[in-house]
Amino acid sequence: MAGLEYISGFGNEFSSEDPRCPGSLPEGQNSPQVCPYGLYSEQLSGSAFTCPRPANKRSWLYRILPSVKHKPFTLVPCGDLTENWDEVEPDPNQLRWLPFTIPKS
Repeated sequence: MAGLEYISGFGNEFSSEDPRCPGSLPEGQNSPQVCPYGLYSEQLSGSAFTCPRPANKRSWLYRILPSVKHKPFTLVPCGDLTENWDEVEPDPNQLRWLPFTIPKS
């Protein structure tokens, strides 16, 4: 397997860029006001409130479309799942970007 490069180290931060789009990864910043190639920058973090700030792990993604442009959730048959999911109807849609309407009183 000639031509492979390995990344070594523990706790380091790494980056990768598609060779077909040189310059798509911003240098010296994570969230530029204007991303190259018209991309959208998004931070993905799974540990924002579960560990000390220096130990947070995160990923910066540069997407063609922002994640809020996803299609609405549709229910799929459960198949072999054994839990009773009928008690609560899941709603993983973007509530932050499409809030419920406030009724007028």
